[in-house]
Amino acid sequence: MTATTFSAAVIGAGPAGLMAAEVLARAGVPVDVYDAMPSAGRKFLLAGIGGLNITHSEPPERFLSRYGERAHVLAPMLSAFGAAQVREWAAGLGIETFVGSSGRVFPKEMKAAPLLRAWLHRLRGQGVRLHMRHRWCGWRDEGLLFDTPGGPLVHRHAATVLALGGASWPRLGSDAAWVPWLAERGVAIAPLAPANCGFEVDWSEHFRQRFAGHPVQAVALSLGEGPGQAWHRRGEFVVSEYGLEGSLVYAASAMLRDAIARHGSVNVTLDLTPGMSLERVAEELAWPRGSKSMANHLRARVRVDGVKAGLLREVVPAADFHQPARLARWIKSLPLTLRAPRPIEEAISTAGGVAFSELDEHGMLKRLPGVFCAGEMLDWEAPTGGYLLTACLASGHWAGQGAARWLAAGHGAPAGSPA
Repeated sequence: MTATTFSAAVIGAGPAGLMAAEVLARAGVPVDVYDAMPSAGRKFLLAGIGGLNITHSEPPERFLSRYGERAHVLAPMLSAFGAAQVREWAAGLGIETFVGSSGRVFPKEMKAAPLLRAWLHRLRGQGVRLHMRHRWCGWRDEGLLFDTPGGPLVHRHAATVLALGGASWPRLGSDAAWVPWLAERGVAIAPLAPANCGFEVDWSEHFRQRFAGHPVQAVALSLGEGPGQAWHRRGEFVVSEYGLEGSLVYAASAMLRDAIARHGSVNVTLDLTPGMSLERVAEELAWPRGSKSMANHLRARVRVDGVKAGLLREVVPAADFHQPARLARWIKSLPLTLRAPRPIEEAISTAGGVAFSELDEHGMLKRLPGVFCAGEMLDWEAPTGGYLLTACLASGHWAGQGAARWLAAGHGAPAGSPA
């Protein structure tokens, strides 16, 4: 069965796609949103379970720097719809936000569901039609082919916004099935890779059983491969059965992943007492411990206990526990070898995707007139902390504006027709 309409299609009902739909609807364009999942925003809802972080309050220049090599291409999008606009947009949905102690911005209720409900209610009020369980399967006769509960269906639209996500959490819809369909039409796509992911460490069985799931707080992580390439940051992470995960590891994940790709593994060092100098740690450890056990001595003198003490035992030769100067150096620079990132299916987000060189200044694919791209399927990455969601919303806003301009210019052929 074939259905034909000269409206706009948005494929993907995540934040980028829904923002594109909202922009198009405000421009007076009839919009149909298609998604393979039973309901909209599945990954968005799951990401918000622990407290939805929608953006960050830091100054725009520093905010933009979080996008690394892609900062220059994301700059126009974030200038038009950045952190301030995200908060204004949420307020327009009746969602009050606040700035946490870390500078991150959260909804007052700390949940994703109220925001998504309000957003979908507003979209429906604007005339946006949502079609769930419609899995896009590429093009057929220049129409959009969908696998639906009622069988194959082809829709033709004058403009299409693709907001299909990357390849993380495929059970929620981001399965990268779109890659070969765009590649077949000559679109350059950088290989997808895990971002904001955990990394594997060869723990001993004793350490794994004893400490898997334990947070490591008040620690600093460093890595570097030569002058000008050192990275150092304080924070916290979690010991997992397979290795390390958590915010501090995610912040370094791009560098860690790329170093492993080059060398097969990467060495990092942990400072277990970032608030104390090496000299101070050595002095404290040299204090006579009398009848105290080494565990109690470490806890009392330098506040190293629990999982931190376990990390020391995992790495440090037994003899060095009786040499205060040597032990102090281990505490201030404990080496760990990370041998692999976790699979992309487990990652919070992905790197790689549609190359920005394939897009014009409005987000349209140069090889496919009328087809625009947004969100995580584009070749950018960012750490957690509100940066991922903000860029998804900003790119959706950008693509929606581009598609609205395309339609306003009178283009009526189905999107994706040969140039």
